[in-house]
Amino acid sequence: MVILKPGFWRGRRVLITGHTGFKGSWLTLWLLSLGAEVWGYALAPEPGRALFTDLGLDQATQNADWGQLRHHLGDVCDLEVLSQCVHQAQPEVVLHLAAQSLVRRSYRDPLGTWVTNVQGSLHLLEALKPLQHSCAVVMVTTDKVYANREWDYGYREEDRLGGHDPYSASKAAAELAIASWRDSFCGSGVQQTPHLAIATARAGNVIGGGDWAEDRIIPDLMRSLAAGEAIPVRRPEATRPWQHVLEPLGGYLLLAEKLATGGEAYSGAFNFGPSLEANRSVRELVEAALSHWPGSWSNLSDPTAPHEAGRLHRQIDKAHHLLGWRPRWHFATTVERTVGWYRAVAEGASPRECCLADLSRYRED
Repeated sequence: MVILKPGFWRGRRVLITGHTGFKGSWLTLWLLSLGAEVWGYALAPEPGRALFTDLGLDQATQNADWGQLRHHLGDVCDLEVLSQCVHQAQPEVVLHLAAQSLVRRSYRDPLGTWVTNVQGSLHLLEALKPLQHSCAVVMVTTDKVYANREWDYGYREEDRLGGHDPYSASKAAAELAIASWRDSFCGSGVQQTPHLAIATARAGNVIGGGDWAEDRIIPDLMRSLAAGEAIPVRRPEATRPWQHVLEPLGGYLLLAEKLATGGEAYSGAFNFGPSLEANRSVRELVEAALSHWPGSWSNLSDPTAPHEAGRLHRQIDKAHHLLGWRPRWHFATTVERTVGWYRAVAEGASPRECCLADLSRYRED
């Protein structure tokens, strides 16, 4: 459950990196609805359809009831441009989502993945160092940062980091780099700043309306259903802890609130994931989706394909006990809301109104 303080966010200066992505677009919409003054820094949306443009966020949105968005295009690997944006924004909260987040793309572009995910994260922290006021910083990584032993037990925040594929390994390396930077430069020492409170957030297998990325099961599934084609499924027996996009985003916002008020007590790493019953196979996800939008699927398992984890699960006790956070939607609701979004949009509904309806429902449940 997420219980946010609307008064905390109204008028607060918030910088989101990666605001043009799937999660970033949802987060931007949520923060605008809370009345925050949002600054976005990211690359342009990926070619093709993007939730960011579907929501009209590509235009400088200004609304007296919602706050406003200042939209900046830039690369986190460009320290000079990023520093200029931070200097202009003077953020009180930072939510770092900018990343190369696709496993299969990381095999095609390993160096770009490492540079963006590790050096880009450090660039942001360096850009924040000159701030002269308190700033809560949530650095988003992934649940794939753990050395995956393909076991049935959930990984805890103190478990060993690792990663087989370049994406997972780069995010594990980012966790180490962020922790080192925090230990070295946060504090009252001569080389340190007392103004930054930094935490990392580990979440993955996020689904929800508006994801159009390549090589992800839900976008592949929805594109196939809309076209009346069989759904290509690469690894039907792989299990994942599926969660709706609003679940971890609510966790990030709650963590930011706690960091802003409690500081160092909430620094460190936090897992955000669904309840155990949502740890389902890809086959179960597809079949659940087809109960809401009938169609067919085909097994395209390829033993020569690049490695991807077979099992993933994480413990969320720390977020529950320290933050008071827990997931709100069960697997069935997550699938129903996700498929319902795409089907409604395919039939002509407004993506923005569908997102707002999901957000309203999530707040009420």
